[in-house]
Amino acid sequence: MINIPKGTKDVLPSESYKWHYIENTVREVARLFGANEVRTPTFEHTELFLRGVGDTTDIVNKEMYTFEDKGNRSITLKPEGTAGVARAFIENSLFNAPQPTKMYYITPVFRYERPQAGRLREHHQFGVEFYGSFAPQADVEVMSLAKSIFAKLGIKDLQLNINSIGCKSCRKDYNKALKDYFSSKIDKMCSTCKDRLDKNPLRILDCKEETCKAIVKDAPSTIDYLCDDCKSHHESVCKGLTSIGLDYVVNPRIVRGLDYYTRTVFEFISTGIGAQGTVCGGGRYNDLVEQVGGKSTPAVGFGMGIERLIMVLESLGLSFGEPYAPEVYIAPMCEEAKDIALVIANNLRANGISAEFDIMDRSFKAQMKYADKLSANFVAIIGEDELKADKVAIKNMKTGEQESVERDKLVEFIQSKK
Repeated sequence: MINIPKGTKDVLPSESYKWHYIENTVREVARLFGANEVRTPTFEHTELFLRGVGDTTDIVNKEMYTFEDKGNRSITLKPEGTAGVARAFIENSLFNAPQPTKMYYITPVFRYERPQAGRLREHHQFGVEFYGSFAPQADVEVMSLAKSIFAKLGIKDLQLNINSIGCKSCRKDYNKALKDYFSSKIDKMCSTCKDRLDKNPLRILDCKEETCKAIVKDAPSTIDYLCDDCKSHHESVCKGLTSIGLDYVVNPRIVRGLDYYTRTVFEFISTGIGAQGTVCGGGRYNDLVEQVGGKSTPAVGFGMGIERLIMVLESLGLSFGEPYAPEVYIAPMCEEAKDIALVIANNLRANGISAEFDIMDRSFKAQMKYADKLSANFVAIIGEDELKADKVAIKNMKTGEQESVERDKLVEFIQSKK
């Protein structure tokens, strides 16, 4: 037997309705905010992620699925969604359209890491990308969009953590302060962070090693090193969140794990999955489009894992709606009724009514048990008497009531019961 690769998961028919519920919800909320869907390839040229995500990040250094294709080109399965959207924004000249450009995506992403609860080597992300605006109100809007999704799903145990990591200008002073702080502690740091100290000390703040996390606790705060423009932007974001009643906490340790972020970064953290966990993360990335070959364009957005959302909803006992159940199950009682069952099912479906009929040669008793297992609302029974009279016997599976309905009036009958 060939088993599924480690870190991947099948979504079975009995579970897929949960995915549909999440996907329909995020699409509906994105539409309310004026965002349209963008779909980018599952793989991109590796250079896109080296330039966009950053060669000092764990994603690039440890987690990417990279290979050479038959043309000896380095190709990478996308480890996140934003870089591909930035490439699409440039390549398809979306910057020529009236701004802002508001986009969302639902996509698989691939990271070679230790599989754990809510995190797989192939998982799925919903993400939002707003291009073209420097305004702090755009930052607030994407955070509001994320909160609206959580509210619609019924997730309440959330805390919004925000921070500002500044821009190229003020980042220089902050990086110097970090180097000064970490230099005296380098002997206690992990080998990866020792390498980061000269290349990109900001990445040390995102280290998951316990020894480094302990050192980071007393590191200088990004907020204390913001230039006047970044400070003003951060204050306006905070003011905007307050104005719409979106509670937040300023957390100076949030830097996010990707190099393209500038100014605002944020995370929605939930305690509904057994331990604190980030269910959504994002921020502003004003330099990304330029880094991957386009003209300087401000942008802000976020990503959230669909598997993790499902896990949170399950842990909180929240509803995913109802799994699929046919409105009508057609049960032929004799050989002559099987073709009639096929015709009836086809007619019901053509009129927007979900229908199934026996294709397994079950006995009538077994058909009724199967219809009950499917949670069908009605069973249309066709026996010899019904064949002669051009009728069906309709049984309401919830009430047990049964009545005779003319075959050509069946659609009208079912529609009247909705």
